[in-house]
Amino acid sequence: MVNQGLISIRESLDTLKPTERKVALYILEHPEMVMNASVQKLAEMAEVSEATIVRLARSLHMKGFQELKLRIAADLAKSSNSMGTSYQEIQIDGSIPSLIQSISHNNILSIQDTLAVLSVEDVEKAIESLDRAKRVYIFGVGASAVIAQDFKQKLSRINRWCEMASDFDSQVTLAANMNEHDVAFGISYSGQTESIIQSLEIAKESGATIIAMTKFGHNPVSELADICLFTSSMEQSIRSGAMASRIVQLNVIDILYVGIASRSYEATIQALENTRKAVRGSKRNA
Repeated sequence: MVNQGLISIRESLDTLKPTERKVALYILEHPEMVMNASVQKLAEMAEVSEATIVRLARSLHMKGFQELKLRIAADLAKSSNSMGTSYQEIQIDGSIPSLIQSISHNNILSIQDTLAVLSVEDVEKAIESLDRAKRVYIFGVGASAVIAQDFKQKLSRINRWCEMASDFDSQVTLAANMNEHDVAFGISYSGQTESIIQSLEIAKESGATIIAMTKFGHNPVSELADICLFTSSMEQSIRSGAMASRIVQLNVIDILYVGIASRSYEATIQALENTRKAVRGSKRNA
């Protein structure tokens, strides 16, 4: 899957260097003009150096300006053939039909945008690492703790050894006792959560494989990761909180879960049956 250019630029704005951000904003405002421009012409129009444009492409995990243009072209083609490609502001005092439409629209668009920045290769690596791990430790704080707990519950149901921690003391305690056979899975949409950063640093020093799920771009959490699963969500205001971002994270967790489960299908089916019987039996005896 080709990751789109405009989405990648938009998601990375907060982490780009000032000159890279300048040309990035120019591209977002004039994507059609960029399609017909050489790197020299774009540098002139955006009033930056040609080297800045090359650095921007590399910051977006692309080989160069030509690849960036190719991905922008895919964006433009997509937008010309679809309706409603912009995120909608959620009006808290709006009607129920408008709330249903705007929230659902944003969730769907966030999943679509995540598919544009989520690397298939990194998903495959993550599934492989999680599948062969002796132990999996999942770290998340606040809204991310809900995602972490969901992943722990899923892995537990298919008989995978895992622990989940949502507070700093528990996270660093688990991280300190990890080794090269373990995986530390850190979840932080912002990539700035201090306890997650410190926990992953300790886990890395302990020799564990680091998998991070965070928003697209450079941030402290993604820089620590051996494998980074990028997600996309443009929350429209602080009032919306972690809504669309939570949905896309859960979607990625489901992808990982099914990927892991499918690698040992018969054992997975048996484990799910065992847990189903145990839960049903516990309810009967309650």
